[in-house]
Amino acid sequence: MRKVKVGIIGCGSIATHRHLPEYMLNDHVEIVAVCDSVEERAKEKGRKYNANVYTDYKELLSDSNIEAVSVCTPNYLHAPITIAALNAGKHVLCEKPMATSKEEALAMIEAAERNNRKLMIAHNQRFVESHVQAKKIIDSGEIGKIYSFRTAFGHGGPEGWSVDGADSWFFQKEKAFIGAMGDLGVHKTDLLRYLLNEEIVEVAAFVETSSKQDSTVDDNAVCILKTETGIIGTLAASWSYVAKEDNSTIIYGEKAVLRLEDDPDYSLIVQYKNGKTDKHKLGEIQSNENGGQHNSHVIDQFINCIVEDKEVPIDGYEGMKSLNVILASLESYETKKIVTIE
Repeated sequence: MRKVKVGIIGCGSIATHRHLPEYMLNDHVEIVAVCDSVEERAKEKGRKYNANVYTDYKELLSDSNIEAVSVCTPNYLHAPITIAALNAGKHVLCEKPMATSKEEALAMIEAAERNNRKLMIAHNQRFVESHVQAKKIIDSGEIGKIYSFRTAFGHGGPEGWSVDGADSWFFQKEKAFIGAMGDLGVHKTDLLRYLLNEEIVEVAAFVETSSKQDSTVDDNAVCILKTETGIIGTLAASWSYVAKEDNSTIIYGEKAVLRLEDDPDYSLIVQYKNGKTDKHKLGEIQSNENGGQHNSHVIDQFINCIVEDKEVPIDGYEGMKSLNVILASLESYETKKIVTIE
């Protein structure tokens, strides 16, 4: 059985809870290296996974045995490290948001194409069972024309998730670039584009910092989005949901309404115009809360594409299109205008 030798750059929470354990679960993977600027953090992961330890990602990338890397660093480092890894001949799985600008995203895409290496962005919502099933229902035409949608992603904030707690880079604009919209909102823009099979072309947004003291990034945002065929809806991203996490999406169609992750017992509910209701238990969605799904399937998709030499499902272009919606939301708030996405 072929083993893909993998290195992980950044040993914070997303690597700890997603990338490292999911690589371990994959029979086609051998974790050979870990890297973090905090030496003890890297050493702890090195001991746990029997991997070589680095504090400088450039030294990790110089290892010719490493075929693929995960980039799990603060947002401002996504582009430079990804480009360096691609130039070093590695396939790259990069955390979201893929970059802090369209120019950075384009440079990442160009590096992947120039080096003939795979670049995948770690948007996991496409692989949630309820979302996969909803996509099939929508594509079949069963709910008819789609009129509108409502989606939200919110929890209590990164201080309950990040290894650095309230001192996390998530709250620092120079490292994060953007707050809840980049952390959570970009996931939902990717999901909407996937479900609707359309691009978002206009954005109007309110983006605020209201709940986190000493933060220089947004923690609450509400956007109105319009697709190319005129489907309109709202997206909310928040770090101020102090009770249960919300990761729900509702699609309003001509013949039925789809409720995704909107019910505590049923991950997908289809409410038909004729009064019929179908309820589906399809497993948990990824969550920071206890009981959440433990395999996001992102790692499996990435590794499978390497092993079978296939196109990745969420490439750099897909990542950039979702990023562009987030960038447009910031521009809309700053200019107080509706922004058109080219």
